[in-house]
Amino acid sequence: MNELWILAIGAAIAGLVQGISGFAFAMVAMSIWVWTLDPILAAPMAVFGGWFGQVISAIRIRRGMQMHLLWPYVLGAAIGIPIGQQLLPYLNPSQFKLVLGSLLVICCSAMLATASLPKITHGGKAADAGVGLLGGVMAPLSGFSGLAPALWASLRGYNKDEHRAVIQNYNLIVLSATVASNVYYGRLTRGHLPQMAVVGGALILPAIWGSKIYVGMSATAFRKFSDDDLITAMFAPSAA
Repeated sequence: MNELWILAIGAAIAGLVQGISGFAFAMVAMSIWVWTLDPILAAPMAVFGGWFGQVISAIRIRRGMQMHLLWPYVLGAAIGIPIGQQLLPYLNPSQFKLVLGSLLVICCSAMLATASLPKITHGGKAADAGVGLLGGVMAPLSGFSGLAPALWASLRGYNKDEHRAVIQNYNLIVLSATVASNVYYGRLTRGHLPQMAVVGGALILPAIWGSKIYVGMSATAFRKFSDDDLITAMFAPSAA
């Protein structure tokens, strides 16, 4: 299949999921792209698509910044993003798939178990910053900036709007910084404009549709989607 078609299909499915959940663009898109696209292309496209989807979500769904919850995550990410950029050149395609698959298995299994796990109240802002740092490291490597923070937010017991506000704004800030750093390091150039146009164009309508679905969701339905249906969305394309 043509590279641009693969990018479009992955971006459309991922845009819908991101519109509903507020994160997970890279996780869903990568589950499709990783089998055929070079990591050198897939990683910056995942970052760009995730960023563009977050811009759409921020325009359509406004939940405030919740700065008292958000700032430690962003502080940790500011340290993590440069680390991820330094690690990226050392990943070959085989290592990339191994890291990606391992993260999906471990973190998605943990997300499925969050409903039965006790809420984490200790660790304070330092623990939140550590989770933000991990998301920052993962942003340049795969675009998975929101995976660890989303899991942590569930374990923290955030309600629907708090979860959305923290993850959406965290991803918007982190992915904006990662797009800028990708441009700086030459990993996103004018030569990528056709691929960026395809990714951006393919996700617009699904992301808008997803945001409409989110607005009508109850807190229980949102949690079920985040913990169960989101996992299915990520793994089903890979098994196809």
